[in-house]
Amino acid sequence: MSLIDEAAAFVRDRSQGGDEARVLVIAGSGLGGFVKGISPASEVSYHDIPGIGGSTVAGHAGKLVFAYCGDERTPLLVMAGRRHLYEGLSAQEAVRLPQAILQAFPAVNKVVISNAAGGLNPKFAVGDLMLISDQINWMFQNPLVGPNDEARGPRFPDVSDNYSKALRGLARQVALDEGITLREGVYVGMHGPSYETRAEVAMLRHLLGADAVGMSTVPEALVATHAGRQVLGISFISNLLTTPAVTTHEEVMGNAAQVEERFSRLLMALIPQLHRGV
Repeated sequence: MSLIDEAAAFVRDRSQGGDEARVLVIAGSGLGGFVKGISPASEVSYHDIPGIGGSTVAGHAGKLVFAYCGDERTPLLVMAGRRHLYEGLSAQEAVRLPQAILQAFPAVNKVVISNAAGGLNPKFAVGDLMLISDQINWMFQNPLVGPNDEARGPRFPDVSDNYSKALRGLARQVALDEGITLREGVYVGMHGPSYETRAEVAMLRHLLGADAVGMSTVPEALVATHAGRQVLGISFISNLLTTPAVTTHEEVMGNAAQVEERFSRLLMALIPQLHRGV
């Protein structure tokens, strides 16, 4: 039995009600406030899941939660926190948990991935929410490298619609109904943990055409698409890289407070529609 198989069996046994869920939310840095607004039915610490291990990053609770969302009590699974390559993990290790969850709960057919990201587009402001339209893998690692298990997905997956056009259209409509402004742009994933140099910022924006940069999401989006799930990505613009200010993790966490209400409200309205199907 592989480590993914072991982890899948463990979360399936301990996520009471998880078979009801159709949506998995991966909540990134500073966006755990959404978890506070849902009604948890069961939760599992990452530390307890075989082959996973807890997150070492402030702002990542490190637990898998099965919960109900909103007045409709829509069932969903939430990863409160994630594992990153910069914690000393390979790309394969970093995505072992989302792979295990998707294996354990095949009815989960949509994955919402959120992150805190630095703004590269000069039109963006701190606190903006950005729909990810596409991604650039500048981590120079791909979690799909190595032997392929055809039961999990094809050897050569097509990721041209890695961030579902249909889900983005739905998110834009829900945001409009809720009075929430959504930006849209290209996300570039860097290895980290250091923030970008001024030369790297110029390269990412002017040569690669990226609108936001972060240290996560790209590996998770790849394995979700590989597994045949639809992916919706949402970045919170936590700091601006278009000015010569110093970036700190404390700044990122502090700025998250101003977006938690809007982010939570967007997801609360969006998840029931994702659950019903697009």
